[in-house]
Amino acid sequence: MDLRILHTTTYRYQGSVDLAQHVVHLSPVDTATQTVQSHALTISPEPATRSQAIDAFGNLRTFFSLQTPHDTLTVTADSRVATRVPAPLPDEPAWQAHTWEAVRDHFHYRARAPYDPASEFLFASSHVPRDDTFIAFARPAFASGLPMLVAVQALMERIHHELTYETASTEVNTPALVALAQGKGVCQDFAHIMTGCLRSLGLPARYVSGYLLTRPPPGQPRLIGADASHAWVSVYVPLPPGTGAQAGGRAATGAWFDFDPTNNRCGWGSPGEDYVALATGRDFADVSPMRGVIQGGARHTLEVAVTVAPPDELDALQSPPR
Repeated sequence: MDLRILHTTTYRYQGSVDLAQHVVHLSPVDTATQTVQSHALTISPEPATRSQAIDAFGNLRTFFSLQTPHDTLTVTADSRVATRVPAPLPDEPAWQAHTWEAVRDHFHYRARAPYDPASEFLFASSHVPRDDTFIAFARPAFASGLPMLVAVQALMERIHHELTYETASTEVNTPALVALAQGKGVCQDFAHIMTGCLRSLGLPARYVSGYLLTRPPPGQPRLIGADASHAWVSVYVPLPPGTGAQAGGRAATGAWFDFDPTNNRCGWGSPGEDYVALATGRDFADVSPMRGVIQGGARHTLEVAVTVAPPDELDALQSPPR
């Protein structure tokens, strides 16, 4: 599936901003289930300095600074990505015998154990504490001896069915435990809650930011800017004995599986062909689309417009009427 993503962020300041420095995570990267065909990042006003680097989690990060007064800042990311249908969760006997307790025990500390990079996603982070409340919520899905992937899927389904998706019910900094207690939130909250449940049980999980192709209601046209960013969870499972040293066609010691509790979808490398992964980290703080520091500006308003569509459809929407 070919998709074009247009993501525009606009800050309007009540007073002039004299100096500013920003970091953005708006550049998709190539994965086993997606290939970036093109990407352009447009910044207005033109920054004095601009650079790109790969961060600690493998994401493409852009830094820029503005050194002239400005009262408006607009950042537009225009990306085209070709996605592929992900493999389903494996159901071979070796995977079915690979229990969640075995995965938990794999990451228990022991002397001279080989380093596993996935262990970095076991610990508490800015938005995701390890807490007994998460364990209590997750326990019904994690019966003793249950296969790891079966248990994680059951947790995803529990979050999807028992929590209510409600726009504006939380803020970007609402703690995951608060969202869980009130029983509602948005995709960011659901991803943080699921990540907290898994880590609190001793299982590695990471936060994925990205996009999801949405369809307008029947009989209504697609509107530019009416979509939004999305978030889901990626869970690491060491390869069970007897499966060989291949995961997704590559030599590996383990594999990441993606689970979207908001939409109750999952797959090997992506929840679906209609998803585009943007960045991965411990939680939202690692991969927020845009953050920075400014001098001046006083109060401001923020507008974010996202459109995800097949390229031809979005091109037609952008064409001026004749």
